Order: sequence, then C-alpha cells, then structure tokens
Amino acid sequence: MQLSFRTLSTLTSFLCFLLVLVWGLTPDWLLSTWSIEYSSATGLVARRIAVLFAALGVMFFLVRNESPSVTRDAMSSGFMIGCFGLAAMGIGEMCSGHAGPGILLAVVVELALGLAFLQTQRLSVELETVG
Repeated sequence: MQLSFRTLSTLTSFLCFLLVLVWGLTPDWLLSTWSIEYSSATGLVARRIAVLFAALGVMFFLVRNESPSVTRDAMSSGFMIGCFGLAAMGIGEMCSGHAGPGILLAVVVELALGLAFLQTQRLSVELETVG
C-alpha cells in the first residue's frame, strides 16, 4: 500500500504524540511489555524520550504539506535511519536477553515506518525524474 507523504507524515506525528503520552505517563507499563524492570533511571530516560517524540511529532506535523524537497528528504532519511537502527537494536537486545519478546511489536512498527518512508521517498524521486 502506497501512502502519500502527507498521510505518512500525519500518521507518524500521531504515533509520536501517542508515544509522548505512553513514555511520559506510563513508562513502567511499556517497559514491562518489553520485560524490562522500571527504576528511577529508566523513568528518567523514558521521560526524556517522551520529549524527543514530542519534537519529532511536531516536525512531522509541520512538514506534512511539504512538496518534495531537500528538507523533506533529509527528514525522511534521518527518520528511516532511526527506525531501522531501533529495529536492529530491538532484535539485538531481545537476542541478548536484555529485552523480552514484547519488543517485537516496536520492531515491527519501526520496520514498517522505515519502509513506508523509503517507499514514499522513492516515489517522489521517480515523480521528479518523470516530471
């Protein structure tokens, strides 16, 4: 299924704002789904992650109407690297026993988002080449 950049960016911003709430208000719940014990240190990191997701959510919401450009490509490329890196880390952490199988949901979402942005970026390049 091919998503437009506008749809994908809007969906990503919504997901980021959802993660702001989860990481900011109930990090212990999310960490428990990954079989990671909550502590004051993990709580501190979780709240800081919530702020990063807020920043990403605002950025993707504000660029949702952006036509193909260097800025849009930079955001998409950076986000793809982040998604694929997080997915690889999630699998690695699960294989090493640092996280439980619950982290696979995050891995699937990260891979799906990374691939969706890759597909959207490739489509915009193809349209520029044709047009």
